[in-house]
Amino acid sequence: MGDGRQVAVLRLGHTDYTEVEQMMRDLQTLRLKGEISDTLLFCSHPEIVTIGPGARRDGIVVPSDYDTTDVDRGGGITWHGPGQLVVYPIFKWDMEDEANVKKITSKIEIWAIHALELLGVQATTDDRMQGVWVNGSKVGSVGLAFMRWVSRHGFTVNYATPKGRVETLDGCGLSAGTTTSLDRVGFEINEDDLVQALIQTMPGVLGRNHAKS
Repeated sequence: MGDGRQVAVLRLGHTDYTEVEQMMRDLQTLRLKGEISDTLLFCSHPEIVTIGPGARRDGIVVPSDYDTTDVDRGGGITWHGPGQLVVYPIFKWDMEDEANVKKITSKIEIWAIHALELLGVQATTDDRMQGVWVNGSKVGSVGLAFMRWVSRHGFTVNYATPKGRVETLDGCGLSAGTTTSLDRVGFEINEDDLVQALIQTMPGVLGRNHAKS
């Protein structure tokens, strides 16, 4: 259970990516100064594809009918849009099992897998790429950026994305069609249930508790 530190949870709704990105930077600065506790953002975005350094280095081309923006997190390209829950932990990662980026990423994957298990979805990891996988398809991405072990960015879970949008994109080392949405692999999940499952499983996996306001 870790030290049971308290996490402030903010549900931002359907919010423009650039607005939330600036909020993350501001919150990261406050967390570094110790002026706020660990803070967890839940939201969704109007459609946009974020392009990480790996994708820029590999020259991955995003089709022209997608809006794009460059980002500084780990990972390649990530689709954002309706039917996707986006989770941004502005956390100070300094517990015993959070010694490096790989361990932190693994912890986040396990958290998402436990939450989905509560909802009857058997998710796993996959050697092809970090993230969350169901029945051989990728339904969630993980990509973080750190400053002195306080994170920005986070992870996504696709639960009911518009058909054909996320499937069309190539990822870093993944062919188009590998990434999809839970509703396309037989699971009907809504955003509220997903948020509640993540909050419920957070203490057991992350050692952090939802701070009740």
